[in-house]
Amino acid sequence: MAKLVVVQQPKPPSLSLLPSSLSEFSGTKLPSQIKYKRQVCLPKPKGALNVRASGAKKILIMGGTRFIGLFLSRLLVKEGHQVTLFTRGKAPITQQLPGESDSDYANFKSQILHLKGDRMEFDFVRTSLPAEGFDVVYDINGREADEVEPILDALPNLEQYIYCSSAGVYLKSDLLPHFEIDAVDPKSRHKGKLNTETLLQSRGVNWTSIRPVYIYGPLNYNPVEEWFFHRLKAGRPIPVPNSGMQITQLGHVKDLATAFVQVLGNEKASREIFNISGEKYVTFDGLAKACAKAGGFPEPEIIHYNPKEFDFGKKKAFPFRDQHFFASVDKAKHVLGLKPKFDLVEGLADSYNLDFGRGTFRKEADFSTDDMILGKSLVLQS
Repeated sequence: MAKLVVVQQPKPPSLSLLPSSLSEFSGTKLPSQIKYKRQVCLPKPKGALNVRASGAKKILIMGGTRFIGLFLSRLLVKEGHQVTLFTRGKAPITQQLPGESDSDYANFKSQILHLKGDRMEFDFVRTSLPAEGFDVVYDINGREADEVEPILDALPNLEQYIYCSSAGVYLKSDLLPHFEIDAVDPKSRHKGKLNTETLLQSRGVNWTSIRPVYIYGPLNYNPVEEWFFHRLKAGRPIPVPNSGMQITQLGHVKDLATAFVQVLGNEKASREIFNISGEKYVTFDGLAKACAKAGGFPEPEIIHYNPKEFDFGKKKAFPFRDQHFFASVDKAKHVLGLKPKFDLVEGLADSYNLDFGRGTFRKEADFSTDDMILGKSLVLQS
């Protein structure tokens, strides 16, 4: 049985986002080949939005105990909402953020509610959620449509379903950046998220879908910036596939959490999809240099290699897909008023100072693929 514990507290805590003082990084900002004047807002069916823009909400977060959920839940509590995390209870329900004061954490912890259960137990979901009468669901960890349908069944009067999708659903294209109306790939590894968006549209529920590109920031469980920091700390060259001029895009987790809050109760976000990421794009080589600058390291030696000349087995030699991959955030800027707080180096510095620079990281360094690349490189140079 799920157990919901309600603890009353007089005042929600505040979230302090620690500023960085490093100078700006000159990233790559390409002119948009397709201007925002393109129609990106789908017409809304009459009565599609039931959310009131003001007033405290009973909010259920599916997941919420790591990365995105850690920052999102704090912002929602700060706004005065009653926040419940639905998890299996295997991980601590809350954890203190690096840089967060003991008093702020204690205040936040006292206000978070927990509903213990497994979202894959569909009958349990259908029977447990109605009793709580949630107004809004934030689905941070949903991967497949069949994981979402029981929640919709359980909450027929739901005001808004806010879903964390992925920019990985777009069909690979020579015409970039990706816009929200661009073709999607039904065979992508994120097809489950695409199917979920289709389900939400078909059910008539008021929904909003957020499509992040690459996410980075403190407590990131994906080895994005951490992969570079490990090599910089060890004083090693950084192997980058092919020319290193492939263009990609990163968005800070705190900016993403802010965007999730901006769509809550927002009529303009009803039945809409938004790309969320940083405003600038960056090359692979530029990202390596930005990580070095953020962590206070010398400019790194970058080694380029042809991935086709190596057999890395199941190991991943580089943390990004070897292609141009970036999306326009113009829609979010114009419709939601999105204004990312962090530029790239500031955001990387925030991640480094509050996480890797403190000696904490998710994965141990593994330089085995690097050694294969560097060994061949030395042979070619000799």
